[in-house]
Amino acid sequence: MKIITLSLILFTLFNCEKPQPNFLFIVVDDLGYRDLSVTGSDFYETPNIDKIAQEGTLFTQGYANASVCSPSRASLLTGVYPTVHGITDWIGARYGTEWRDVGRKTQLLPSEYVKHLPFEMTTLPEVFKAQKYKTFFAGKWHLGSVEQQSLPTDHGFDINKGGYHKGGPYTGGYFSPFNNPFLEDKTEEKGMTLSMKLAQETANFIKEHPNDPFFAYLSFYAVHAPIQTTQEKWMKYQKKTKDQGLQEEGFTMEKRLPIRIKQDNPVYAGLLEQTDEAVGHVLNTLEELNLDDHTVVVFVSDNGGVSAGDDYATSNLPLRGGKGYQWEAGIRIPFFIKAPQIEDPAKKVDIPVTGADLFPTLLDLAGIENSTAVDGESLVPLLKEKSFEERPLFWHYPHYGNQGGDPSAIIRRGNWKLIHYFEDGKNELYHLGEDMGETIDVFEQNSELGMTLKNELEQWLNDTNAKIPQKDPLHNEAEEKEWLDQHKQKMKLRVEKRRAFQLDPDYLPNQDWWGSQSRN
Repeated sequence: MKIITLSLILFTLFNCEKPQPNFLFIVVDDLGYRDLSVTGSDFYETPNIDKIAQEGTLFTQGYANASVCSPSRASLLTGVYPTVHGITDWIGARYGTEWRDVGRKTQLLPSEYVKHLPFEMTTLPEVFKAQKYKTFFAGKWHLGSVEQQSLPTDHGFDINKGGYHKGGPYTGGYFSPFNNPFLEDKTEEKGMTLSMKLAQETANFIKEHPNDPFFAYLSFYAVHAPIQTTQEKWMKYQKKTKDQGLQEEGFTMEKRLPIRIKQDNPVYAGLLEQTDEAVGHVLNTLEELNLDDHTVVVFVSDNGGVSAGDDYATSNLPLRGGKGYQWEAGIRIPFFIKAPQIEDPAKKVDIPVTGADLFPTLLDLAGIENSTAVDGESLVPLLKEKSFEERPLFWHYPHYGNQGGDPSAIIRRGNWKLIHYFEDGKNELYHLGEDMGETIDVFEQNSELGMTLKNELEQWLNDTNAKIPQKDPLHNEAEEKEWLDQHKQKMKLRVEKRRAFQLDPDYLPNQDWWGSQSRN
């Protein structure tokens, strides 16, 4: 009898043991903080992405580690700041004297940067793979090339679907055939969206490993330029724009470029909805396989939304700026974690966190000891509504953003944010609790605090051997002013004309809507 009882106890304990958690890590490219219904948009429709936030924890002050893609993506995978891994600009951007070829006439020559994800750095997939997890990557990589032997499969991923050196879907666009060397184009997929293709590849991977712990990294090319959608979705959002009230002008001027002031782009809205549908496909797969109750889902963007430059796609107001900028809209992003193993998790967290925090957080959730030196901190205490020690956060971008941003470094401590500009040494200080739109620089009124933060920022730059952009000895202030005045006028006319065209009832981008009608 005792033997039977002991056997039953052992059997019960064995079967009650929780399986290793799975991980689905979703990154949407260039998605702005306010580009989702759940974060404040009344124009875009994103029910599937919203569901992750509603069922998990929404971090209201989640940040990317850079205002452009490659540095931020490297930090997501390594848990360290860009000054540590060395990728401080998008890979492919010009720097040094070659920057002059861009023709911007700027005061500074941008700093050199590392051109691929450093091999000596430990990545999340490498850690999970060492723990017998199946690792999978789909979508945008932009952290190295075939020639550099720096593809996803060179950094811990077992499988790579669609990841290579390109930063956007430039060769094939957002509809099949995709002409991506790491994605198979199938005849029956003609007209399929790239987002759904990546989602289906991810779902197929999950279906093939229902009993294996997995780490799946779904890195959408959307909503990066060039923005494309179907005629059906364009019609839906073109009508919605008119129903909400069409503004005469869609842009105002920033220092170097016009910047969008209202979410009214029907093409971008359609592309975003297609991406949301793709997210829903993967989430539904988890539910169908009964894996959703032990799969951690992370959802982030790699930088802020594009309101200037590229396709001038969205508005980030009331946050200032956008992708490539030093202000909040350049670095604040949607940031959600759904961790089913945590009972009654926090629904909302207002403490600032960054992408580098996800490395130690996921290992913590997996019960894996972290032996890698990282800049991030585990966010599990915040998920459990426990205390979390205040810390400063840092950013360093010694480059000019294609979207109009300036070479600068940033420190945030509490509600205070200081921006230091490398062109003229100017400092701006904002209290984000009272002025989230960064409209009032209060450095002069708080000079002692401002200098304390500046000194802390400089110490961090020194400690991390940050590269500082140098003055261009050939710079001519009069030439720069002349170029800037002409460029701003030309670009303002161009983007307003394009906006009007996209909202015109007779809008026709090309004969088959970028291939979306090629099924017919």
